[in-house]
Amino acid sequence: MTKTIIQTEQAPQAIGTYSQAVKVGKTVYLSGQIPLVPETMELVTGDMEAQIRRVFDNLAAVAAAAGGGLGDMVKLNVYLTDLGHFPLVNQVMASYFQAPYPARAAVGVAALPKGAAVEMDGILALP
Repeated sequence: MTKTIIQTEQAPQAIGTYSQAVKVGKTVYLSGQIPLVPETMELVTGDMEAQIRRVFDNLAAVAAAAGGGLGDMVKLNVYLTDLGHFPLVNQVMASYFQAPYPARAAVGVAALPKGAAVEMDGILALP
């Protein structure tokens, strides 16, 4: 199968040797997004809710560039430097997704790129 590289200016540019997403057939693999503002490539200012929302907005922008949306997400991985923010992730996620929700994992990690407190990646299944 052919790989299609997904790239959009509406999400932060890759800060390493990876693509924002890769599409193979009707499956899209979204790289991890941290709360970077696409225009400045700086971490969003504000509280943890603002950071979580920025990550979901970044994922949504990449999903749209791939021809889909967050509603096409079948798997979401969440990485937190403080698992105490897990309830807030659930609360914010409810404003971005509707049932049936994607499969999900939430993992506590020691550190994330650029000192971010949250990162997420996922897989889309396009119709």
